[in-house]
Amino acid sequence: MAGKRGRSAVTGRFVKQSTVKRHPKTTTNESTGRGSKKK
Repeated sequence: MAGKRGRSAVTGRFVKQSTVKRHPKTTTNESTGRGSKKK
């Protein structure tokens, strides 16, 4: 799943893009790769 994910700087968890727009100071956008999962 390539694209951008929003991440909270407070909790470290992924958040919605709408949350990133509401709280630009406490969230950041991260570019995600192809999503290589470790088994």
